[in-house]
Amino acid sequence: MTATPFEPPATRRRAGLLLPIGSLATPGFGDDAREVLRFLAESGLSVWQVLPLGPTHPDNSPYQCLSSFALEPAYLDEADLATDPGFAPGISVEARRRGEGAGEALRSGFERFRERESHWLEDYARFMVIRGEQDGRCWLEWPDGLRDREPEAMRVIEQAHGDRIEAVAFEQFLLERQWQALRKQARERALCLFGDLPIFVAGDSADVWANRALFQLDASGRPTVVAGVPPDYFSATGQRWGNPLFDFDRMAADGFAWWKQRLARHLALYDWVRIDHFRGIAGYWAIPVEAPDATQGQWITGPGAALLEALESVAGERLPLVAEDLGVITDDVIALRDRFGLPGMVVLQFAFDGDEGNPHLPVHHRARSVVYTGTHDNDTTLGWWQSLDEATRARVRRWLESMQGIDPGLPMPEALIESALGSPANLAMLPVGDVLGLGSEARINVPGTREGNWCWRVPAGALDDRLAQRLRERLARHDRLP
Repeated sequence: MTATPFEPPATRRRAGLLLPIGSLATPGFGDDAREVLRFLAESGLSVWQVLPLGPTHPDNSPYQCLSSFALEPAYLDEADLATDPGFAPGISVEARRRGEGAGEALRSGFERFRERESHWLEDYARFMVIRGEQDGRCWLEWPDGLRDREPEAMRVIEQAHGDRIEAVAFEQFLLERQWQALRKQARERALCLFGDLPIFVAGDSADVWANRALFQLDASGRPTVVAGVPPDYFSATGQRWGNPLFDFDRMAADGFAWWKQRLARHLALYDWVRIDHFRGIAGYWAIPVEAPDATQGQWITGPGAALLEALESVAGERLPLVAEDLGVITDDVIALRDRFGLPGMVVLQFAFDGDEGNPHLPVHHRARSVVYTGTHDNDTTLGWWQSLDEATRARVRRWLESMQGIDPGLPMPEALIESALGSPANLAMLPVGDVLGLGSEARINVPGTREGNWCWRVPAGALDDRLAQRLRERLARHDRLP
């Protein structure tokens, strides 16, 4: 069965699994990822939402990547690589990563990939080689010639390290090849791969190093203002992310060419894409670089419809995007989202504050939206539930029973999963920790903290046939089977 093309997200009732590739028992594009596809097909879940797949810094955050276009080298499955028939026999895995022993067909494929992705691949490969030579230091701390990409400094790097630069590019080709094989298997099972595009990029990245004119930087390349959000649910002092901010006026002058390349790359990897921090397109929080937290920022008007119109020229008439419209959402954000027909998000863990007008309450959900029990930034539903006081728990139970008829004796996280599946929202996304009924030990990320995140892994064999069958029965009751 094929599923090409897939309809835009949230156009019919279905459900999916939120599971980052980095949270697999063995993170990568190999057997564990294929096992997820099998589990999804058996359970009736038809969407797999992954987080950004880019190469991470040592903190492993997929939202602060070394490139917005490249893939994480650790995700290359070495077992698959060891048996890849495109190489001559007897070539070690490490040598294969560098392209040694590649046959003619593989080399030809690499050359086509290199030409097609030249707008980012060569800069990324140079960046990673120089970064290695500079002991992993941020590019702002490199010698001036390398920092500023002076032609003579670049020529010397090419002459001294041309083989290593090519090896980095070849490794990206291998990663692309494995991911596209996984995507092909997903499509054969009629499964959608749902990606994630952070609106901002890391300051220490090939993106900023190679495109300084597109960001608000001083003469040495350092940001003058940085990204974040004002005080919110997660932090009383807001979140100072520290990303450099785009110079949207400069980007608009060339028709948002870099953004169009970025979306095209994501649509080559995924069927649907969530724009993380969508509200930054309407208006973004600019924090003075010297400010210690996010309280001193101010709202700046973003590119708005001009950017989304440019992206439409890449994606076609219907943008296959989901707007992450959480946080401080104003009327202009809602108008922008609705003008382009984009589904927004609702999160059940945010719903039960006692406000009858809370947009996250199921009674206010729209069909064209995506409902989550929680996101990768939330605690698991069981952990969230255990953190509530008795009065709040009682309120949650009353709301669920009165609005959706959910049995007040149904344990968590089952009750909130039932609420998500019963929601009017066409797409219901279930985090893997909730599907497995796990507590705070399975939390993936705590916003505003730097330690202990992105390290939880799905227990081996946890996504088994019994769980798949139970899910299928529940999806059938809520008309969410494919």
